[in-house]
Amino acid sequence: MIRDITIGQYYPVDSPIHRLDARVKLFATFVYIITLFVINTFIGYLFVVLALGAVISASKVPVKFMLRGLKSIMIIIIFTAGINLFMTNGEHVLWEWKFLRLTAEGVMLATKMCVRLVLLVVGSSLLTLATTPIQLTDGIEYSLNPLKRIGVPAHEIAMMMTIALRFIPTLLDETDKIMKAQQARGADFDTGNLIQKAKSLIPILVPLFISAFRRAEELAMAMEARCYHGGENRTRMNEMHLRGGDYQALGVMFCYIAVVVALRFAAGATPFII
Repeated sequence: MIRDITIGQYYPVDSPIHRLDARVKLFATFVYIITLFVINTFIGYLFVVLALGAVISASKVPVKFMLRGLKSIMIIIIFTAGINLFMTNGEHVLWEWKFLRLTAEGVMLATKMCVRLVLLVVGSSLLTLATTPIQLTDGIEYSLNPLKRIGVPAHEIAMMMTIALRFIPTLLDETDKIMKAQQARGADFDTGNLIQKAKSLIPILVPLFISAFRRAEELAMAMEARCYHGGENRTRMNEMHLRGGDYQALGVMFCYIAVVVALRFAAGATPFII
């Protein structure tokens, strides 16, 4: 399961999505997340699935590789489905036992929430899969530049966010190594009840935290030894410029927004989140 987490990883391949400006991909991801909470019909979700499938196909990232990341959140999906199934009141009762009640409205809501969660994870992971950490840092910093006027440290925030994303695969590999080392010494992480499984994770968490702090200290020392300093007067090897493909992607994104708003209107609701 450790290797099934795809967020934070970069998939190196030459594709139109990889060649897009990082700022365009950040804006597209932000709009995509908002539209997931705007649509409320299955036709809208079908349109989002088709749009996301087209983007994944253009990115040349294997679908199996992206769907593999869903295994790590399967417990969250099941928990979300259970809460919405049995905790949603409705007029059409399908099944009832003591305090548990299954309604048609609960089934509809649970299905929508699970689909929304799956689309959220798959679509968000595409940002890191198609963008290098350096490009992502520059894109976040450029996007936060207007906030510098009110004292927001844009460069520091962008660097921290990118380092955090970049260290996710590294810490996952470290966790996998620690688990294999503990299992070679006789540790068992699969048997027992929930409390026993939680206790068995302590031999993993302690060395993992030590390794994380050591890596952070080594990174800080390396940056200091190279006289690294961000912010003003910092130059870049590759300056960010919008090209023809970026403007085309923005045009497609605005068309996507228009269709989502139209579908929300067609459902007989306002295009705003209540």
